[in-house]
Amino acid sequence: MKRATQQRTLKTREQLISSAREIVINVGYEALRVEEVVKGAKVAKGTFFAHFKDKDALMDILIGEKIDDVLNEMEAKPHFRTVEELVDSTMPLLCFISSERYVFDVFLRLSGALAVEEIGNIATTIYRHERILVNQLKDNPFRQDVSTDLLSEGIQSFCINAVALSFCALHSDKDIRNRLTTYLNAWLCPH
Repeated sequence: MKRATQQRTLKTREQLISSAREIVINVGYEALRVEEVVKGAKVAKGTFFAHFKDKDALMDILIGEKIDDVLNEMEAKPHFRTVEELVDSTMPLLCFISSERYVFDVFLRLSGALAVEEIGNIATTIYRHERILVNQLKDNPFRQDVSTDLLSEGIQSFCINAVALSFCALHSDKDIRNRLTTYLNAWLCPH
């Protein structure tokens, strides 16, 4: 009996996530409403909250899945030999997290930077991104006076800053790619 209940619970959770994925495809992340998710999954609203603490908990899964897809592609690329190659490799991630202001806000909120007690999908992807960068920076032609761990953390910080400034009216003079290229040239290739 317990196994049947567990299977049903897992199936219901997957129905909710699947319904949410469809909604995101059609209207985006910000426009997703819990009411539409439960309607699509054909369950009661209370069932949603039995599976997810709130909408952010669902977004953590959906946004984390998309980031993981992007990181899979990044991980398959050869090691960077230039700042331009690094920026090219990183742009799909930055394009996704800047695709909607809501996605960026959730990304920041659930990144782990705010000492969130539960480490979820988004925080896990940030760690994974950092490890991919460290691996891609092995035997790099960039500065050698700091560790690859520190280089990676700096790259991530500049990525977030470049995206954040893209949402700021006072700094709309440069796009994310140009801003990030400027930052990374200064960080990785100081003169």
